[in-house]
Amino acid sequence: MTRYVFITGGVVSSLGKGIASAALGALLQARGYTVRLRKLDPYLNVDPGTMSPYQHGEVYVTEDGAETDLDLGHYERFTGVAATQADNATTGRIYSQVIARERRGDYLGATVQVIPHVTDAIKEAIVADSGGSDFVLVEIGGTVGDIESLPFLEAIRQLGNELGPERAMFVHVTLLPYIPAAGELKTKPTQHSVKELLNVGIQPDVLLCRADRPLPEGERRKIALFCNVRQEAVIPALDVDTIYAVPLTYHQEGLDREVLRHFGLPFEREPDLKRWEKIVNITRVPEGEVTIAIVGKYTNLKDAYKSLAEALAHGGIANRVRVNLDWMDSQVFEEPDAVQKLEDVNGILVPGGFGERGTEGKIAAARFARERKVPYFGICFGMQMAVIEAARNLAGIEGASSTEFGPCKAPIVGLLTEWTRGNIVERRSEMVDKGGTMRLGAYACEVLPESLVAQIYGTHRISERHRHRYEVNINYKDALERVGLLFSGMSPDGSLPEIVEIPGHPWFVGVQFHPELKSKPFDPHPLFTSFIRAAIAQARLV
Repeated sequence: MTRYVFITGGVVSSLGKGIASAALGALLQARGYTVRLRKLDPYLNVDPGTMSPYQHGEVYVTEDGAETDLDLGHYERFTGVAATQADNATTGRIYSQVIARERRGDYLGATVQVIPHVTDAIKEAIVADSGGSDFVLVEIGGTVGDIESLPFLEAIRQLGNELGPERAMFVHVTLLPYIPAAGELKTKPTQHSVKELLNVGIQPDVLLCRADRPLPEGERRKIALFCNVRQEAVIPALDVDTIYAVPLTYHQEGLDREVLRHFGLPFEREPDLKRWEKIVNITRVPEGEVTIAIVGKYTNLKDAYKSLAEALAHGGIANRVRVNLDWMDSQVFEEPDAVQKLEDVNGILVPGGFGERGTEGKIAAARFARERKVPYFGICFGMQMAVIEAARNLAGIEGASSTEFGPCKAPIVGLLTEWTRGNIVERRSEMVDKGGTMRLGAYACEVLPESLVAQIYGTHRISERHRHRYEVNINYKDALERVGLLFSGMSPDGSLPEIVEIPGHPWFVGVQFHPELKSKPFDPHPLFTSFIRAAIAQARLV
């Protein structure tokens, strides 16, 4: 029997509903249950694929090629359960389905309304493809009281009634602000948030109260009294020094116990949290540290590179070191001698991105890493810029650039118009819609034996997730390999370059895919583990 836990948020955004959901999933797993996590997003975009990172942060890509909310990355990193297209539903996607059904005549002439047609579609999305999991944790994006969230709240209210308390419960994440002038935590925002939730017919069963300091027992009793929940179900959710400590702290405060109590399941036996204790101990007491420069175009918003930052931390955990991130705007390196800012770093990473802004700075960073023997990791766009740098400065190819920036004399990187996914040939052109039209999701790659990446992976065939519209032009492969750039990974049909490296360099690897999407704290991605190991060696040379 599948049980559903609905996680809502109130007072303000960015309270950490995604981390809370992921941590609860990890706790239930530690008690031997199977879990699946889902995110309902109230914005009208069909998916976040066309949204600016400054608007939405990172776009997380699943194995099956869905462009989703970044919280699905948290879900995967904490539980190891691979997310799918079914695990992220937006208002845009729901309305698209409802309108398509209306156009086909599926509603048999009925007047199509938010209730029941939209709410029915939301409920279908919640219960679809659960895979027989013991628990499905459903996070509702936005904040209670937002007009766009109302259909989702109404849908989970209805579903809660249909399933009954033995199969559904509601967890509400709220804020307890500290007012310095009063010298105390204030409970009123939480009371008002719960009242707002009651206005739509939902009584929370558990309150997760975010605060920056311990919650006095008197305030806990007050919240329980005014919000109509048991005192034990008022769970302090205090700030921690690492997100991987959240499962431990939530367990200490009794979150998993209260969830199991609600469903009448045994909770006396302690969960196995050894792997989280190990991760937290390494994070808090590292044996050393390295500094990695991330040279990108969205460095003012760290959420734009959320999975990347976490994957680098995982590489540090694997090597028992702290990874310090030096976020650098790539445009800075377009100034003369600005690359000297990279003198003191132990590794350089150029991440994915779109558009021409800052590209010359990324090329300059790749050149610095190549010439100065600094470990370099180019991901997606970062690989393309490294190849263009090699074409210009090693192969002497005049006008080497990418057609993404306009017509060029030597299109080292060009628009991907045709590729193979399984047994299906997919085609794109400049004229198609932007949303969902890139090479998305998991694709196989053949790795060259005896190459560095073959040693790192320990295999000659890998599968990694993609999200890009442009590819390195295979027609320049021979010219580039003659000057020392090895194409060490190719698509199975040999038409698409997937990995490049420079033999003889301490560590210089570019990949067309996004390995950060598959890294987990308890299972670090081998490329990040190896990159950080190379950075440690570089640090010892300085």
